[in-house]
Amino acid sequence: MKKLITWRGDILKKFKFLLIFLYFVILPTLSSASERWIIDTSLSTVEFELKVLFAKNVKGKFNSIEGFVELDVNEKHNNKAIFSVQINDIDMNYIKYKDLLLSNIFFDAENFPKAVVDTKKFSYVNDTEIELEIELTIKGKNAMVPLKVYVSRLAEELVQIQTEMVFSRTAFNIGIDKWQNTSILKDKVKLQTNLFLFKE
Repeated sequence: MKKLITWRGDILKKFKFLLIFLYFVILPTLSSASERWIIDTSLSTVEFELKVLFAKNVKGKFNSIEGFVELDVNEKHNNKAIFSVQINDIDMNYIKYKDLLLSNIFFDAENFPKAVVDTKKFSYVNDTEIELEIELTIKGKNAMVPLKVYVSRLAEELVQIQTEMVFSRTAFNIGIDKWQNTSILKDKVKLQTNLFLFKE
């Protein structure tokens, strides 16, 4: 009789362990299934434009781009995206001012080599047009900036993400001393991205 009671006790313990394992390990994994999408650096572009009074606008693009998107495919609440550009890998139409742009007067690329966009956690309803408040980091300064996102699924494992944002360069100290004046070199920078991501 003692053996039978002991045997039943062992079975109950194992059953409880199995329930705990399912509840804390298996079920959370199933309920929070996520997809990870990685940027295709060979196809993607990040371009900027800044108005100049009585002259051509400053235009350029960043060549070194990194980033990913993680999607909460079940609940759509815990999505996240991070993208960055390498500041010193840049092409621009005012090529003679490139060194000035990379200097501490503007981007200070030596001390702050990357600019970063971080969506934090976000949710969405419409998966083709999304409006977000993202955290933009430039020269060690952070600010929340509105971002419009347009998503196109090109294939089962390839999506195109186009975004547009406008931010204040002086809020990030991009242009100090005499270059802080916005009468000639305007304050608002338009940043446009055309990103292609493939499913990991």
